Amino acid sequence: MRGASLAALVVGAGALLLGGAAQAAAPGFTDTLVAGGLTNPTAMALAPDGRIFVSEQGGTLRVIQNGTLLPTPFVSLSVDSNGERGLLGIAFDPAFASNHFVYAYYTVPTSPVHNRVSRFTASGNVAVPGSEFPILNLDDLSGATNHNGGAIHFGPDGKLYVSVGENATGSNSQTLSNRLGKILRINADGTIPDDNPFSKDPNVTGPNKAIWALGFRNPFTFTFQPGTGRMFINDVGETTWEEINDGIAGANYGWPVCEGLCQPSNPAFRDPIFRYGHGAGPTLGCAIVGSAFYNPPVVQFPADFVGDYFFGDLCNGWIRRYDPASSQVSDFANGITFLVDITVAPDGSLYYLSRGSGAAAAGVDAATGSVRRVSANPTAVAATAFRAVRRGSTVALSWRPGGDARVVGFDVYRNATRLSRAPLSRSFLDRRPGTGRPLYRLEAVYRDGSTRAVAWATPPPRSGARRS
Repeated sequence: MRGASLAALVVGAGALLLGGAAQAAAPGFTDTLVAGGLTNPTAMALAPDGRIFVSEQGGTLRVIQNGTLLPTPFVSLSVDSNGERGLLGIAFDPAFASNHFVYAYYTVPTSPVHNRVSRFTASGNVAVPGSEFPILNLDDLSGATNHNGGAIHFGPDGKLYVSVGENATGSNSQTLSNRLGKILRINADGTIPDDNPFSKDPNVTGPNKAIWALGFRNPFTFTFQPGTGRMFINDVGETTWEEINDGIAGANYGWPVCEGLCQPSNPAFRDPIFRYGHGAGPTLGCAIVGSAFYNPPVVQFPADFVGDYFFGDLCNGWIRRYDPASSQVSDFANGITFLVDITVAPDGSLYYLSRGSGAAAAGVDAATGSVRRVSANPTAVAATAFRAVRRGSTVALSWRPGGDARVVGFDVYRNATRLSRAPLSRSFLDRRPGTGRPLYRLEAVYRDGSTRAVAWATPPPRSGARRS
């Protein structure tokens, strides 16, 4: 994060909070508690089976199952939790269902103090005793306890990506002789891929060949977009700007030479795609957190959310969404007390993790952290009773428009061919359906120009047609 310690940061953030209001999701959404009782949580990850794993800064990795925080931790680690150190990140192996591997990023307390990524083997809701396998030991840390990064995620290429802060020394970010202030890319067993951007550079040696991108201050959160594999990296700023960066292999993001946009422009550095300033206000803050694209298998939110990127701010307690196609940013939620992480679930709902009011007192480890879920309210149905009926050589299609006020018309498709864009009508006659049994699709057309398939129908076989 920003300051000398996370505890100090959240104390100072109290002056910036927008009134400390209760959680307030955007109109059309409902915000509900999943589970509370967490102590200084730092990150969360959703297991393939629906469980939520939450890392607590003090070293315990907790499990939430069916809305209940289990009393026994998955694992309890001995960590250095001074300042921003501690248990900071968690990830599931892409083959978790078969190998049961869980990965954690934490600060080793014994001298020399350093951050580590270890692999654990799960047995139900707990780690197999003695299963810890360290796969990455990072550079020794100085006396500064801030800027540790700590996010870990598997990319679409099956490699493990690791965010590492510059340990409060800006020069670390611009050297390839250590791994501080970088994004790293390693294999699941800790070895270094041969196709890393600096793997063939003779001036980059040993473990530093794990460097994938450089020039970061404290890249506390990042994520990959499902489908495209695009990577967005949030870098926490110093006194002026918070950044969202487009993750590109081998790129240099400019810290400490630049914060926000480079002024003047510098071709050696890659500018952020979005930035916001520091201060009190609904679009300002102090530390960017959370990182999630809205591309779930099941789309629950309105169509215009698809492809957007959710991000938030620790101090001012809001969540906003960024549209990569238009660069437009919209408000989503506010009134969150010390937000730290965001994720999107397979069912299309959004989960967020906050530390709660107990984190506002330095030295107090109150169990006020929580995971909450934001879901879309049920909306009016776009259309019902979609039917396809043969009438001689034609097929008559009919439907009933629903009560969704956002719908301005309907598209009718036969297989992949659009037949008509109709206003708010109730029928369409396909005069050339062809042979066989075509699949018809009805798509609602919304006021913003987006479309969404809402119903399907197939006519009965032709009279006298052979049935297989």
